[in-house]
Amino acid sequence: MTHTYPFPEPVILDAEVFTELPATLRRTGQPSYWAEKNRRGAPADSFLEGPSLDCDGNLWFVDIPFGRVFRADPGGGISQIAEYDGQPNGLKIHRDGRIFLADYQNGIMLLDPETGAVTKALGDADTESFKGCNDLHFGRDGALYFTDQGQTGLQDPTGRVWKWMPETGALTCLIDKVPSPNGLVLDLAEHALFLAVTRANAVWRLPMSPSGRVNKAGLFIQFSGGRAGPDGLALTSDGGVVVCQTGMGLVWVHDVLGRPIAVVRSPRGLGTTNCAFGGPEGRTLFITESDSGSILKAEFPESLGIAGAPMFSGAL
Repeated sequence: MTHTYPFPEPVILDAEVFTELPATLRRTGQPSYWAEKNRRGAPADSFLEGPSLDCDGNLWFVDIPFGRVFRADPGGGISQIAEYDGQPNGLKIHRDGRIFLADYQNGIMLLDPETGAVTKALGDADTESFKGCNDLHFGRDGALYFTDQGQTGLQDPTGRVWKWMPETGALTCLIDKVPSPNGLVLDLAEHALFLAVTRANAVWRLPMSPSGRVNKAGLFIQFSGGRAGPDGLALTSDGGVVVCQTGMGLVWVHDVLGRPIAVVRSPRGLGTTNCAFGGPEGRTLFITESDSGSILKAEFPESLGIAGAPMFSGAL
């Protein structure tokens, strides 16, 4: 008996290496507190995350264990912009040029792209410490949504998602019962938030009522296998969701209903942690591959109709 899927099988694309950390920027042999606790002491010369493009086509990204921020120019040349006492995990660019970091150790930080100075923007919730901030996303009104992951997982499903208005200081906890909230992105209408839930190997959909509350939170996509789960997310121009399945070396592209339409394979390691659209017409997907300290890229042919949605920063 022949079995067929109720929709076409996804197109398979192979990414290529766009650039990688040169030896001069790798901390080979240097211990880090992050590696000691997260890698059982196994060495890590870097761990790349948080890719975001600015309006000039430069790709910004972070290195968690050594508290660094890098910038890759359109040709792939990498410069270190900042180094500070922290564990930056996510990075997003404000439309006025300011760069916000989700820092596991310190909270939400602010990077001056001209000087490299890093300062604290939001360190706690009314004096209560965050568990460990992970990723962040801007709404069109400038609201900053961020995940507070810490060490949560199936053993402790108390991870949180916050909404913060940087201009007014208003801070709201949208949900506080998530087993490892990670990447997040609003839908096109900004009526719902898609949320990567790494330790549940899933992506949730969080509808937001006009009052701002999350109601009827539900499962949007369920994955299986791998050593981790969904990490970074991105949105396509037609409302589809892109999911980096770290620990599998894959990046899945789904349509607005969550049906897989394409999958990108890593030519390096399995650590496909996060992604961002850029390039001409937004059809290039840049991917941080943390196992090898590389930035990958995948070009979507025009025939697939896959491109990135415009971001708050105006990069697309």
